[in-house]
Amino acid sequence: MKDLPIIWLFVINALAWLSIQIGISAITNKIPIRWFFKYSWLFTSFLWEKEGVFWQDVARVKSWKPYVPDGTLFIRSGYNKKQLHGWDSASLSLFLLESRRAEFTHWISIPPALLFFLWNPMWAGYLNVAYAILFNVPLIILQRYNRPRIERILKAPASR
Repeated sequence: MKDLPIIWLFVINALAWLSIQIGISAITNKIPIRWFFKYSWLFTSFLWEKEGVFWQDVARVKSWKPYVPDGTLFIRSGYNKKQLHGWDSASLSLFLLESRRAEFTHWISIPPALLFFLWNPMWAGYLNVAYAILFNVPLIILQRYNRPRIERILKAPASR
């Protein structure tokens, strides 16, 4: 299969990515929300992230954030994170947990790129790894930028 014309490799890879990404999203959407509460330590901001400020300074998140489509375009039963659903603590807490789900989804969407070496020439395998990183890392950054802001609001005395 590694000697297929480039157009067929492109079609096969595109269909494979579509299946993988929608499949992973559908599976992670089935994980009970309590899992993201229980394992909150996985999603703790590092000190060097300065509660999301680092991501704005380095990646200018605010400038491209409005153009990022939400996953609910593909997984209708998902939680739309394009905007807040309310300012009460229940709405903010749910948004926070769903941002953890989104980050988790994008982290586990990167390793399947290694499968593409099975049927692609080496250069195309590396191209698919690059695609996985370039597609998922900005969305991980977006969650790591948003989440500390929501956590800060939840910790504020007025939201208690």
